[in-house]
Amino acid sequence: MSETREEQAWLRTVSLIVLAAAAVTIGLYYTQPVMVPFVLALFLVVMVAPVLDGLIVRARAPRPVAVLATLLLVVAAIAMFCLIMIVAAQRIVSTAGQYTESFAALAGRALEAAEHWGVRVDKQALLDELRANMPGMLGASLGTAMSIVSNVFLVLIFTAFLLMGRAPRAVRTGAYAEIDRHVRRYIAIKVALSALTGILVAGTLYLLGLELAGIFGLLAFFLNFIPSVGSIVATLLPVPLAIAQYENPWMVLPVVAVPGAIQIAIGNGIEPKMMGEGLNLHPVTVLLALAFWGLLWGVVGMVLAAPLTAVVRIVLLHFETVRPIAELMAGKLPEFASREASAPTLVRGQAGAKDEKD
Repeated sequence: MSETREEQAWLRTVSLIVLAAAAVTIGLYYTQPVMVPFVLALFLVVMVAPVLDGLIVRARAPRPVAVLATLLLVVAAIAMFCLIMIVAAQRIVSTAGQYTESFAALAGRALEAAEHWGVRVDKQALLDELRANMPGMLGASLGTAMSIVSNVFLVLIFTAFLLMGRAPRAVRTGAYAEIDRHVRRYIAIKVALSALTGILVAGTLYLLGLELAGIFGLLAFFLNFIPSVGSIVATLLPVPLAIAQYENPWMVLPVVAVPGAIQIAIGNGIEPKMMGEGLNLHPVTVLLALAFWGLLWGVVGMVLAAPLTAVVRIVLLHFETVRPIAELMAGKLPEFASREASAPTLVRGQAGAKDEKD
């Protein structure tokens, strides 16, 4: 009877957790226009909080002056980001027309090959459509980044209020301290390694003579924040332009191979050593989080997927009822732990039985 009651209680708990998670997900989806800038502001504050704390605690600057100086630092960083995005978008749009005919010729050869194998296509209509839409398709590659730029004002407002409400001298413990430490370390290392990746990719493509080498380096920097998938996309992005630009098809190989080797060396060699334990998330958890946050908040959600999931895991660890879920997110199966815990009891029981027999 007691086992039945425990099972019913467990089912009620799981049902409540599922309903709560569904409600939170729906809320996050419908509040996306506000929540995305707010979460971005939170991560900005995590990054610049040491500057504010240092100005107030060590430099003994007045609080309004320290907040203003820190906010100006954030504004300068965001302004630089917006300027880079605008210049990159203009560069893509201005270059799109040069390669429209090259892409059209490439598509024509592909259609001829398809017709050779018996596939009938209205080639002229398709090529006319391609020529008309090619500049727009290329110019839309930075559309997501420009949409982020349009929310800058709201991000700055949230950042200002979060900075004003921060208590630099407060001693932080528990989940808050753990989140602050892990997320700041992750973002700092990720920004540094992403910048290194972008510089190396841009330099490699520039030496290979590829147009828009700097743009592809910039995209490699941003896409490196998307776990697993981002590096693959960044490696394959220059391929269409390389095919259209180079007359020798073998030149496409180093355009893919060298940036791919850079991504592998940094992502699988340098980053794990610098991260150490990192966010302590299983790779399958990261991929599922990537899909979930991507469906919820688009590309911004994919960029924030890993740190947001790590925050959720840290919070779950502080509640006994949902702690097995947090352990599962790290790749630790709770049933194994229970078996290991019961093993010594079993051994002691066997030893006691043996003593009684003797």
